[in-house]
Amino acid sequence: MNPVVVVHGGGASNISKDRKERVRQGIVRAATVGYNILKGGGSAVDAVEGAVTVLEDDPEFNAGCGSVLNANGEVEMDASIMNGKDLSAGAVSAVRCIANPIKLARLVMEKTPHCFLTDQGATKFAAAMGIPEVPGKQLVTERNIKRLEKEKHEKDAQKLDCQKNLGTVGAVALDCKGDVAYATSTGGIVNKMVGRVGDTPCIGSGGYADNDIGAISTTGHGESIMKTNLARLALFHVEQGKTLEEAADTSLGYMKSRLKGLGGVILVNKAGDWAVKWTSASMPWAAVKDGKLHCGIDLDDTCITDLP
Repeated sequence: MNPVVVVHGGGASNISKDRKERVRQGIVRAATVGYNILKGGGSAVDAVEGAVTVLEDDPEFNAGCGSVLNANGEVEMDASIMNGKDLSAGAVSAVRCIANPIKLARLVMEKTPHCFLTDQGATKFAAAMGIPEVPGKQLVTERNIKRLEKEKHEKDAQKLDCQKNLGTVGAVALDCKGDVAYATSTGGIVNKMVGRVGDTPCIGSGGYADNDIGAISTTGHGESIMKTNLARLALFHVEQGKTLEEAADTSLGYMKSRLKGLGGVILVNKAGDWAVKWTSASMPWAAVKDGKLHCGIDLDDTCITDLP
C-alpha cells in the first residue's frame, strides 16, 4: 500500500490574515511528520499520534498548549485514537496539566482493558505511566485569555454560537500494511462549563477507524456532532457505496439541516483515497500521498507541492 496521511486544524469561522501563514505552516508540519513516520515503516496509529502531537504542541491550534479556556479560565482537554485493524480505541476527557492528551489516549488503548478514562482517573493513570505533569498555566496562552474575556463580555453568551466554537485537531492515516487509524484532540469550547465534554473523545462522533471501511476525524460544533454520531454516520454512507466525498457531504449536510451544526471531516479509505470537506467558513488541512503535499484553509485555495 502507498501510505496516506490527512490532518486538520479544526473548523473555523475565520482565521485572521496574520495567523493564516502560521496555521498553514503548522498543519503542513504535522502532515509531514505523519507521512515520514509512515514512510519509515511506522503504523497508521504511530502516524496519527505523531501528527496530532505536533498540533497539540503548536499554540495556534485548539489542543494541548493552544487549548481554549473553560468558564474558570482553566484548560480541560479531550482526545481519542482508534486502530482500524482490530477496532481498539482509547480516549480521555477533562484532562488537565499534561502536554499531549493524545499520547495518554493511546496508552488507555494499549495499556488498559478500557476505552475511556476521565478527569482524576485519567490523571492518576497518566502519572502511573510516567507522563510528566506540566503546570496548568503553561498551557494557557495570552490569545486564549483574551478570547475568554471577550466571550464573557458578549451578550447572550449562553447561546453558544455554533460558528465560533469549532476548533479541534485531527489526523487519519493508511499505512503500508493497509491498516487505518484516526486521532482527534481538543481543548473544547471557549467559556464551557467545567467538566463539559464534547464529541472529540467519543468514538463514533470525534472519529472512527475500521480497516473494512476507512478512517475519519471530525471537527465542528461538538454537541451537534455527538447528536448525529457524525464520524460513524459518514462511514455508514461509505459502507452503503457512496464515495468519500459524497459520504462527507451527505453527513455534514444532515448535521447542518437537522441541527444547524457546522463542522468538517477528513477521511481515508483502504484503497488510499482521501477527502476533506467542511461546512464552516474554513478548515486548515493538509494531506500527503505519493510524496505530494496538498493543503488549504479556505474553500478555494488548495495548493499542491512536492514534499521536500
